[in-house]
Amino acid sequence: METNRRTVLTAAAAAGITAATLGGTAHATGGRTPVKSLFGKLADGTKVHSWSLANGGTRLKVLSYGGIVQSLEVPDRHGRYKNVSLGFDNIEDYVASSPYFGALIGRYGNRIAKGRFTLDGTAHQLSVNDGENTLHGGAQGFDKRVWDVEPFTKGSDVGLHLHYTSIDGEQGFPGTLRVKVTYTLTRQGDWRIDYAATTDKATVVNLTSHVYWNLAGEGSGSIYDHELKIAAARYTPVDSGLIPTGELARVAGTPFDFRRAKTVGEDIRVADQQLLYGKGLDHNWALDKGITAKPEHAATLRDPSSGRTLKIATTEPGLQFYSGNFLDGTLVGTGGRIYRQGDALCLETQHFPDSPNQPSFPSTTLRPGQTYRTSTVHTFGS
Repeated sequence: METNRRTVLTAAAAAGITAATLGGTAHATGGRTPVKSLFGKLADGTKVHSWSLANGGTRLKVLSYGGIVQSLEVPDRHGRYKNVSLGFDNIEDYVASSPYFGALIGRYGNRIAKGRFTLDGTAHQLSVNDGENTLHGGAQGFDKRVWDVEPFTKGSDVGLHLHYTSIDGEQGFPGTLRVKVTYTLTRQGDWRIDYAATTDKATVVNLTSHVYWNLAGEGSGSIYDHELKIAAARYTPVDSGLIPTGELARVAGTPFDFRRAKTVGEDIRVADQQLLYGKGLDHNWALDKGITAKPEHAATLRDPSSGRTLKIATTEPGLQFYSGNFLDGTLVGTGGRIYRQGDALCLETQHFPDSPNQPSFPSTTLRPGQTYRTSTVHTFGS
């Protein structure tokens, strides 16, 4: 049975457990005030800091490098905390080996075919880093930049404003893009992300977050028994390079039908060409709700063993579900355990992949005088 964070705290109080133990507003990070500490240094001497936040029973640690969520801790049905996001315990591994663990993604999340697009009659060639395609903003995307971080408290909420300016021509993208991303932990324990950006030239923008989730706990093993429900009757099939074909295909009768909750592993071994292309699930679902002014429900994830749940609401029209297919046993995470295929999954709220080359997809073009805005809310339960 799902409960909210307030219920967990109330039950804990009845048992004599303190809010500090549960990571609530009296957590040892200094109440609701974010705490800054040195995480490491880059090769050029640039300092990378971590920021620890706690509110409403959720504990979050964020790095200035890549805006990375280095850990996110929530309780299970018994009030026991675990980190439910994959990551590293040192900056060197994030720089050398990270498959975007916990990172902010930009300037364009997901893939752009052959790293090329034409906007207002001008052709642009981007940095190519995924075969012949551009993935997640190119070889030096936003995940590899050091962000300016400003902590805040607002009423009963606590959070961080992250700022980054991407210069005209960075990774081949036109226009100087000024980006502000706000991470908020609410008093209910929700983690909210608000993205905003402006430009001085027409450009394309598609920002997202790349947290790898395992609700049983980081390093605990496969997520194939997690139950997932996605509010989408269609998805975007891909070619062998994982570029959308342009079709919005129905999920009915396919392994991509998550309209009812089912385990991630239920159909993942089905002999389906799309699963062969992705080496599992690595596709964009076209959410039934489309683009909305306020975050609306997109997906629900549940781990039966711990009882932990994650509900995602977003203003975005798409959700990229990636089942951790390329984790290959070469990475060691924060808990000292090896990450193998299927040890986590990603649920990336977004516009569709390759939209700059797909006129029928929702536009990702941003022009001077406009402000790019999207929001996603993560609600945890147990």
